[in-house]
Amino acid sequence: MKLSAKEDIEAPLAFVNEVLSDFEAWERAAMRRGAEVDRLDTMRSPGPGMSWKVGFAYRGKPRKVVVKVTDLQPQQRLAFECLGTPAEGDLVIELAEMGPRRTRVVATLEVRPRTLAARLFLQSLRLAKTKVTRRFALRLSQVSADIEDRFRAQGKR
Repeated sequence: MKLSAKEDIEAPLAFVNEVLSDFEAWERAAMRRGAEVDRLDTMRSPGPGMSWKVGFAYRGKPRKVVVKVTDLQPQQRLAFECLGTPAEGDLVIELAEMGPRRTRVVATLEVRPRTLAARLFLQSLRLAKTKVTRRFALRLSQVSADIEDRFRAQGKR
């Protein structure tokens, strides 16, 4: 199943890239939401090969996913591979400069089942694809609004 959404952000490309590639901040945000995050690599600077083991509760069951950075092209693209027991997926975030203070973010998520139960679950999501895509786009717009707020707050300092 493939989901895609795009959002325009009122912030420069360099700032959006800096926020999206601040992996320590994303780790803290996941922990604030109740996830357990363990860093699996020892890399000091962001790049392909960074990986985390993430544990969280979904639909009342504990889940574990390994997230790995597969591609990191500054100010152009971030790509992640997610491996879980029932499913695996790829998340690609592409950045494009629309102007000096405007950036377009295109996020694409592709999920593939690894078990029969996951295949059935994804089939039910396909039946509600419009609703699922809308929720994916809503989440991207919330992240975009947060980035815009950070940019405005940084400009006032």
